[in-house]
Amino acid sequence: MKLAEVLALILLTSSSLGARQNPPQNSTPTSPDYSGMYSFLQEGEFVQITVEDEGRVTGFISRYGNSESDRGAFLDQFFKQGKLDGTKLTFTTDTVHGIWYDFTGTVDRGPGKTPADEAYYILKGTLTEYRTDANKKVTSTSREVQFKSFPHDM
Repeated sequence: MKLAEVLALILLTSSSLGARQNPPQNSTPTSPDYSGMYSFLQEGEFVQITVEDEGRVTGFISRYGNSESDRGAFLDQFFKQGKLDGTKLTFTTDTVHGIWYDFTGTVDRGPGKTPADEAYYILKGTLTEYRTDANKKVTSTSREVQFKSFPHDM
């Protein structure tokens, strides 16, 4: 090996080692990841949310049917739209068997000590249930809710 090749190899090796030892100084802390499963209205029901780029939220509600034709059946209602702006969360579900939901609220820290605990995060806000009857008349019922996060696998 020629001296120039040896020097080039040493320079290349030392510069790559130096790059690994000095992390970038302009890195910013990441925001909390609120993605996961949360309780819903009844035992066994849940909301799954996934926070994607630029605050877009996807997910679904998994719930028991409560009309004559679907009583006790498990129904999944996917989000038609969802958004997270800071801690402000909104979503609207698709319509399933004449019912759809709107949620407007926040994601807050709960009493859980770590993400492996229940209620590390809590969704707090107003849930509005819309129903369309046989005559195509829409009625709505709103209520204040709190949905607790399920423990994350660590």
